[in-house]
Formats: sequence, structure tokens, C-alpha cells
Amino acid sequence: MTNLLLYGWNDLLFQQKQESIFKDCLHGRVSLTHKTCYQVVSEQGQFSCDLAGNILHSRDASEYPCTGDWVIFQAIDDNKGIILDILDRKKTLYRLKAGAISEKQAIASHVDKAFIVQSLDNNFNVRRIERFLLQLADEAIQPVLVLTKTDLEFDKNEVENALSHLSHKIPVFYTSNQSPSSIDALRESILPSETVVFTGSSGVGKSTLINALCNDEILQTASISDSTGKGKHTTTSREMVLMEQSGILIDTPGIKVFGVTSDNPDTLSEVFDMSSFEEQCRFKDCQHINEKGCAVIEAVENGDMDKGVYTNYLKLRKEASHYAASVHKKRKQEKSFSKMVKGIKNSPFKKG
Repeated sequence: MTNLLLYGWNDLLFQQKQESIFKDCLHGRVSLTHKTCYQVVSEQGQFSCDLAGNILHSRDASEYPCTGDWVIFQAIDDNKGIILDILDRKKTLYRLKAGAISEKQAIASHVDKAFIVQSLDNNFNVRRIERFLLQLADEAIQPVLVLTKTDLEFDKNEVENALSHLSHKIPVFYTSNQSPSSIDALRESILPSETVVFTGSSGVGKSTLINALCNDEILQTASISDSTGKGKHTTTSREMVLMEQSGILIDTPGIKVFGVTSDNPDTLSEVFDMSSFEEQCRFKDCQHINEKGCAVIEAVENGDMDKGVYTNYLKLRKEASHYAASVHKKRKQEKSFSKMVKGIKNSPFKKG
């Protein structure tokens, strides 16, 4: 029998289950997702589950189960089941759905930490790190920066200078598969029953890093590309693995563009350390673009704030504002449509 306490099951989740009309059914955690088919680990073992009609047809796609979700399901046989209910999510990593302007996609839920993985080659990008931090802050997920491939030649002083505005607020680990001690230090940072999601671009070594942390070839990896000298992308779905006597790791496919879904101005200020400057602005509603008496612009001009940080702040603020406006417009259209449908239903048909 599988011990779900190792997978993060707790009293709060148990209480939530007792409030469900399906409380007498089995429960488990989604360990792998394939569109509308889900691998669920339960006390009775692994089950391959489909969605029940009440979920498939009454919920938005963003509310479908994601890796890390806790679900209630009905077993059909020894290894198949139907998901009937999803327990409330918390600490969920979202991204803007590819090709959409107002739809967000859940990547992993019930996450304690997020390892932002970047390799110390051309993949290293501080602006991308800031983007991830913005998404994590809204859900109170603890960010950790993991820099891989330290066996490559790189300028550590240059990297540290680029991270100077971030390193005081997030742990930074330098790792290499050629250095077991660097892997050991990262492993020690993961607590028992703690869920850690790995996120980053393709080829940075997320799957290889998970295998190293588990001391086992659990996830498929690929060799270095002869043409680019970079790792090849192998992960095609979000997959959860259990570390021995430690936490739960969730691997994710490489993400080229991580669209933000945060629309909280306080979160933006927190991520970019803007609050101390904003408080000195002449106007409370200062947009920090061209206003007179703007302390933020003054800080950029004086060199107290990096120009790249400031530029990315404006860029992400614009994206967040666009997302919020798109969501508002979508909800308004849905409300108008529902009102129209309700009016049609309540109107008696007139006979000619």
C-alpha cells in the first residue's frame, strides 16, 4: 500500500475530501498528465484516469486537473478510474496559455518551491528569471535559482553582478553533474513531503538534474546536440517523481515564452524592489514613465536602479495590464451572453 503522506497528503486535504459528495471514493495525487488522461497515485497503487462528464463539460479547461492536484476518483478496475472531483488548489504555478490572451494554464499545484533552472551558457537570462519570479510571487511559492553546467567556462563575477538585485531574496545554487557535492547541497534543501517544480527552457538539464537528485535514471534524457552543443529537449509532459526519504519533484517541458498572468501591482513592486523608490514619487498614481518628480526614473538616471531591470518592469507591467483587461472583457462577454440566454429561456414563445 502506498503511503500518501510521502506525497504531501495532510489533515487539511482530508477535511476537504469529507466535504465532497464523493467522499467515500478513492483519492490520490495526479503524477502525470496527458491531455484528458491522468496518471493518479493512490494508496491502492497507480491508476490511469479519465475525467467524468461533470468535470469535462462544466469546467473551463484551466480547471482540469494538473500535475500535483489531489483528486477523488472511482476505480473501474485494477488500474483504470474516473476522476469525479478535484480538491481545492493552492500554490499553483500558472502560465499564459500559448496562443491565448486571457486564458491561463495550470502547470503544477500544491507546490512549495520552484527551482528556476538555467544553464551557464547562452541560456542564462536575468530578464527571464524576473518573469518567473512574478508568477511565483502571486501564489506564495518559494523561488530557488539553480544554475547548471558550472563545468562550462563562465564568468562568476559577471553572473553575480547580474543577479545582485535578486540574490538577496532567493537562494542561488551552482550545480554540475560533474560535481556530486553541488548536487548534495541542492538535495539537502528539499524537505520531506515538500513539492518542488522544475521550470526553465529546453536543454538546461532539468530531467538530468532530477535523476541526479534521485540517484537513479528515472526520467528520460538525451545527449548533447552536436550542432548546438546544448542539451536536447526530452520532457513532453509534466511528471511527478518521489525522492527517497525526501520530497516530491515535478519535471516540466521546456518553455520558450512564459506569459505572465499576474495583475497585482504590489507583486510587481515587490519583485523589482520598487516600493522604496515609489514612496518618494511626487504623485501617488505615478506611472514611472515620464512624470515630473518620479523617484523611479531618477533612480535609473542616477544608477541606483539598473536600466535593464526598469525596462523589464515596464514590459511585464504592460503584459499584466493587457492580460487583466482581456480577462475583464472576456468575463463581461460571458456575463452578457448568459444574460441573453436567460432572457430567451424566460420569454414565452408567441404564436403567430
